[in-house]
Amino acid sequence: MTVARRTALLGGLAAALAGCSGPGYRGPQRSLTIAAGERGGFYLAFAELLAAELDRAEPRLHCAAVSTEASVDNIGLVRDGEADLALTLADAVEAAVTGAAPFPGRVPLRAIGRVYENYLQFVARADGPVRTVGDLAGRRVSLGAAGSGAALTGDRLLAAAGLSARTGHLPLAEAVAALRERRIDALLWSGGVPTPALAELNRRAGLVLLPLDGVLPALRAAHGPVYQEVRVPADAYAGVPAVPTIGVANLLVSAPSLPDDVAAAVTRVLGTRAANLVPEQAVGAQYLDVRTLIGTRSVPLHPGAAAAYRALHG
Repeated sequence: MTVARRTALLGGLAAALAGCSGPGYRGPQRSLTIAAGERGGFYLAFAELLAAELDRAEPRLHCAAVSTEASVDNIGLVRDGEADLALTLADAVEAAVTGAAPFPGRVPLRAIGRVYENYLQFVARADGPVRTVGDLAGRRVSLGAAGSGAALTGDRLLAAAGLSARTGHLPLAEAVAALRERRIDALLWSGGVPTPALAELNRRAGLVLLPLDGVLPALRAAHGPVYQEVRVPADAYAGVPAVPTIGVANLLVSAPSLPDDVAAAVTRVLGTRAANLVPEQAVGAQYLDVRTLIGTRSVPLHPGAAAAYRALHG
């Protein structure tokens, strides 16, 4: 993360938390920050719903959901003690806990739960030349914001496909504008279905989603079963047929130092208020399922979360 970006984000954290003891705040003084994602994406929408539910739970945890560049940035914020919780893709978490690129060393993390499935969406214009992953060779492609999980997964995806493209890293709003104006040929987004910014792009210019099932075997061979085949449902974007793509689980994680009672309180909200945690733009392709919350693979559950799951489900 750049110094300017980190300074702006920390300023946002301070501003978000400044209201925790202001008029209308109902103590005790326990504040919690969730490093989420870009505005217009599923991460931030989910985190805002979770923050609202935590503010009504017991013990009261006054929560701020903070806009970030997503997965890789979020892990860094938790590692550095600048956020309490982070939403992040499972492949980024596995890279962090093993010290693989882009992380310079191992990052100790604990999982609160596996909260939903993220969908890789490789988007091109309906009136453009790109229809398959192979068509990306040599073309101008945005692989997501620099600190995002899409950036990590996108680099892996192109390598697995054996492709060289003219890649850059734009935040979603900038990437959508660039594609609409034909300054790039395709963009990669990792998020919920439908993503409002992509739905608006489809309405104004028409889009196609590139099928990604063909590259999945090579991606899994290189990086393991963290990647799985999923389908974007037909008409999730008006007039766009169902498309096979790649799903990556999204985890809610913390540092090991998060107090057990705080982790347990967050877990109880996930386990008992799932129906209140689905953003309006979801069309049923995402999930927050109490049966899969504990499926965090190589990332151990936080002890407080594990205790709460045992109390809830035995």
